[in-house]
Amino acid sequence: MLRALELASNGLGYVSPNPMVGCVIVHNNKIIGEGWHRKYGEAHAEVNAINSVKDKSKLSESTVYVTLEPCAHTGKTPPCADLLIEHSVNKVVIANVDTNPLVGGKGIEKLRNAGIEVETGRMEEEGRELNRRFFTFIEKKRPYVLLKWAQTADGYIARKDYDSKWISGEESRKLVHKWRSEEPGIMVATHTAKYDNPRLDVRDWSGNNPVRIVIDKNLELPQNLNLFDGTIPTLCYNMKKHEEQGAITYVKVSENDLLDNILTDLYERGIQSVLVEGGAALHKNFIDEYLWDEARVFVSKNTFGGGIDAARISLPFQEELIGEDKLLVYRNKK
Repeated sequence: MLRALELASNGLGYVSPNPMVGCVIVHNNKIIGEGWHRKYGEAHAEVNAINSVKDKSKLSESTVYVTLEPCAHTGKTPPCADLLIEHSVNKVVIANVDTNPLVGGKGIEKLRNAGIEVETGRMEEEGRELNRRFFTFIEKKRPYVLLKWAQTADGYIARKDYDSKWISGEESRKLVHKWRSEEPGIMVATHTAKYDNPRLDVRDWSGNNPVRIVIDKNLELPQNLNLFDGTIPTLCYNMKKHEEQGAITYVKVSENDLLDNILTDLYERGIQSVLVEGGAALHKNFIDEYLWDEARVFVSKNTFGGGIDAARISLPFQEELIGEDKLLVYRNKK
């Protein structure tokens, strides 16, 4: 199962809004096949694992380890439960039961009705950790919210004139581009868009660009910003209009429960997770409204002696060094 989870993680940034799934097939204590869900809309982990088995006659005497309950419904691909039944596998071991109502135990029921032994809950906690974006999306009906910022040693994310270049080091900045490739959406608020003029792409990494999300309540941002260059699908949440202009979609929302309204719209668009890059007021609003799941904070050795305060947050879940920066990772337990 550990190997199956390792394989599943290869799908990060490619399979959303589907979960990451890995599969390992064992015959007489030897792995004879393995696979993972590589890309949304393409073959699932079980299909790739079975296709990798050279001698299919061994499948009827094999145990299949899969990180998530095999699907029992037809989506972009046929049901994986049917495929396992077709090959008469001996046993299926599952880390997590799927909480998606489309699946929700139906895959397990199908397998057992076909006479296949099924075991669940093997490395369940590790499986939920791996697919925390998927389970949050399904169970809370909103994207997984990941806050990210860099702050100085004295607690500032920018100088008084909003200039924030450069707080963190080059290694940290490259890591952020990797993170961007792993999330389907990336969000900033008005001040960050205006003063930083970010591109919010993955130019320093190989992977998919996330959908750009900007909050511009009164449509005050100039149209010559990088966010509006039309090269990447961009959502602009505002209180004025709903309109599509090429790659830019203006979405009108109410200021009451603004973040809730935005997250609901993103959920309906199938955006499973969002990396929120700034600014401090937006981070604080997510924290105050308990609408965050994870925070990644770089703390540099630099000091500003004054400026815009970083958001405050509870004790870190873990920490590590990235170059000369300290990376603190937080989790919202509520």
